[in-house]
Amino acid sequence: MEAVGAGLVDCHCHLSAPDFDQDLDHVLQKARKANFVALGAVAEHRGEFEKIMELSKRYSGFILPCLGVHPVQGLLLQDQRSVTLKDLDEAVPIIEKYRDQLLAIGEVGLDFSPRFANTDEKKEEQRQVLISQVQLAKRLNLPLNVHSRSAGRPTINLLLEQGADKVLLHAFDGRPSVAMEGVRAGYFFSIPPSIIRSGQQKLVKQLPLTSLCLETDSPALGPEKQVRNEPQNISVSAEYIALVKGISVGEVIEVTTQNACKLFPKLQQLLQK
Repeated sequence: MEAVGAGLVDCHCHLSAPDFDQDLDHVLQKARKANFVALGAVAEHRGEFEKIMELSKRYSGFILPCLGVHPVQGLLLQDQRSVTLKDLDEAVPIIEKYRDQLLAIGEVGLDFSPRFANTDEKKEEQRQVLISQVQLAKRLNLPLNVHSRSAGRPTINLLLEQGADKVLLHAFDGRPSVAMEGVRAGYFFSIPPSIIRSGQQKLVKQLPLTSLCLETDSPALGPEKQVRNEPQNISVSAEYIALVKGISVGEVIEVTTQNACKLFPKLQQLLQK
């Protein structure tokens, strides 16, 4: 595992986003130069599954695909809505088809932001969609890449109730005390570059390094608001964790990459080749 330590892993990014359509090659070249070894490309809806799988073929062994149904659906901002079971039903056959190529099931989770989940019925349907995807991940023996905006405790409670074991909670916005319940269950938490301007800095302070991973959530959650984020900005996350923990950036990269390998068996197999 030590040989892997020096390379960076972005555990959660959206490389199929239209924001990268014009210059993805260049973005990935910069990532390679920055000593990345892998990027976990997550999906939000069925419409981008094939694009993600195509990218994972084109950049084989570098872009690792995750397929799942996000709690918020709708391509355009004005069309966004809470997920339904019908959205999931349409997606599952495609996930099953690519099961052997996937790094994880994701991006899945709960989003109780009032503009999406403004009724108990919508929250319950989100829960049912997540329960189904937790069970799917268990059946396929795959980890989960999880979103939990405005729903930290409900998400962790549901994952624990459903017996989810291999879990990454990305850009967690709940309380550190709630996150610690996930830590005790063996869950990992990935930190995006927006940490330098977010209210979640206590999370980095309180969670052990052995439970942290690195992510960018590109093109979102960059160090600057409203500026396109990209994988190379992961250095901002690593530097911030190093500063808070009083350790070297090298140690942060080594431990977070080891954590990613523990979480994602597919990544570990790839890096051991």
